[in-house]
Amino acid sequence: METDRTRYSRQILFKPIGETGQKRLSRARVAVVGLGALGTALSHHMVRAGVGYIRLIDRDFVEPSNLQRQMLFDEADAEQGLPKAVAAQNKLAAINSRTQFQVHVTDLAADRAEELLTGVDLILDGTDNFAVRYLINDVSVKHGIPWIYGGAVSSRGMTFTIRPKLTPCLRCLFPEAPGPGTAETCDTAGVIGPVVQVVAAHQATEALKLLVGDVESLEPRLRHFELWDNRDTAFRVENRKRRDCPTCGEARFDFLEEVNAGEAAVSLCGRDTVQISPARRQSLDLNRLEKALSPLGRVERNRFLLRAQVDEQHRLVLFPDGRVLVQGTSDPSMARSLVARYIGG
Repeated sequence: METDRTRYSRQILFKPIGETGQKRLSRARVAVVGLGALGTALSHHMVRAGVGYIRLIDRDFVEPSNLQRQMLFDEADAEQGLPKAVAAQNKLAAINSRTQFQVHVTDLAADRAEELLTGVDLILDGTDNFAVRYLINDVSVKHGIPWIYGGAVSSRGMTFTIRPKLTPCLRCLFPEAPGPGTAETCDTAGVIGPVVQVVAAHQATEALKLLVGDVESLEPRLRHFELWDNRDTAFRVENRKRRDCPTCGEARFDFLEEVNAGEAAVSLCGRDTVQISPARRQSLDLNRLEKALSPLGRVERNRFLLRAQVDEQHRLVLFPDGRVLVQGTSDPSMARSLVARYIGG
């Protein structure tokens, strides 16, 4: 349509995209995993570029501490406690009404990863932990879907484009996730907004190359940025593709097939919060819990979640899919104890 030609005229004038590339973008399907700092920037770029379908996946809700670097959100989103995926869709739909959105307010866990990440042309990593990235990697290799890894902490960032069968996969490069306490996180080292934008800009540019079919221009190296100390490094990793890689070499998808014996407890980046996920997917009756928890303290409810102050220090955030965020502690044992005490199970 002529209106689309006008809207994307500057992008169409860019020869590597042109009209053919723009049409491909309008038909493209992209999943964005994590709608925090990187994810909001990535989805923003995809929507403005004219990507036709975007699947937004995030387990969390907007809080004031997010506003320093998560560019799609504002104070009203934090005051309402909107799920990040919902708040992101609200902003993105106002930017481009032609983009189709599918929103999932949920954890990316082994039992749903394939359902959530297939049926797309590309997966963009906006997460903050390796457990989820290994799940993305499993789905990518198993189903032949490219994905773009990205991470940012302090003033440093890293990105790499993974194409199944053609490049090393994440497990080739990082056979094991960093152990607890061995790597900096935004809890311990903080993060500045500009490094997020640098990493997301590189990821988004690689995404455009893939989606318009200009694979010859893809960056084959792993890129590393240190903004504060003015360093930009690129590592050649072609020879890191391993025949004995459990994932892309032996077609073992350990993270997809992993069965947890009990509930999972994960400390969330940048916050004094632990997420408790049930071993088996189950629903929470928020109506019943609202009544049960109201005598303990302030209870806030919207159609996506329930927040309950259970004592002076701790607040529980409950989601219909069974997840509970325990705010006010970084101790998984304490978090489990509080959930057992106030929710049961």
